[in-house]
Amino acid sequence: MKRAVLAALLALPQDAPSWEKVRSFAYQLQDLDPAKAGDSRFDLLITDVSRDGTEKGRWTAKDVAAMKKRPKLVLAYLSIGEAETYRGYWEKAWDADGDGRPDKGAPEWLGPVNPDWAGNYKVRYWDPKWQEIVFAYLDKILDAGFDGAYLDIIDAYEFWGDRKTAEQEMVDFVKAIAAHARRKQKHFGIFPQNGDGLASHKDYVEAVTGIGREDLFFDGNKPQPARETADGVKNLEVFKKAGKLVLVTDYPTKSERIDEFYKKTAEKGFVPYATVRELNALTVNAGHEP
Repeated sequence: MKRAVLAALLALPQDAPSWEKVRSFAYQLQDLDPAKAGDSRFDLLITDVSRDGTEKGRWTAKDVAAMKKRPKLVLAYLSIGEAETYRGYWEKAWDADGDGRPDKGAPEWLGPVNPDWAGNYKVRYWDPKWQEIVFAYLDKILDAGFDGAYLDIIDAYEFWGDRKTAEQEMVDFVKAIAAHARRKQKHFGIFPQNGDGLASHKDYVEAVTGIGREDLFFDGNKPQPARETADGVKNLEVFKKAGKLVLVTDYPTKSERIDEFYKKTAEKGFVPYATVRELNALTVNAGHEP
């Protein structure tokens, strides 16, 4: 009888995460201590799928559970617009001479290195072979017990701007990621980072759970151009009006700028987090504790 009751409980539909209750979040990709993160009071945590980016260092289900010591949600970072040389799928022969250009025999989806970020290579994200790699990583994220994925390099469609279908193909890719994950976990969260110009695609807005945006008000301690901020806010408000969670990460270091950032972001109804650009610390800002 007890086994039957247990089986019935396990068969119950998975509870939907309370995304609408998120009032604070933290974003740390490196040097994360699962226990320390679990003891923090943030409602949501964004971290890498691995402690050091490698396959060997991938977080286990036990690690992810430790991050959720308090009732909190955890998103796994996943780059879908660039390939990273420290990931398990990378083969050194793809650019053996390290000149930033794929060598003969490299996959067709591999593009040139990002000159601003060593070890990151642009990808033709519409290529089914690249998408298979992303889906495989997504399966590992699901197996580890993450509540959702934080998708980066969404704005890769701008790099491939000469391709007329690039923007629509990014929309379709994110929707395919959401569909793939939700076949296994109905309420899995999908959060693209940046690329908020895709707010013009209604089906894209409907498919995602929320959106992350960096450098909305400040570039370091320097205010962003008014037009750039205004355009960003306008796009993000489309998501917010659709009931989506909007997370904003800026990187000011001066206390007055940090205060200003939290004030401006909260006034728009977005959730703010100011931290170090290296994303290697769990930052708690004085006066803005979760």
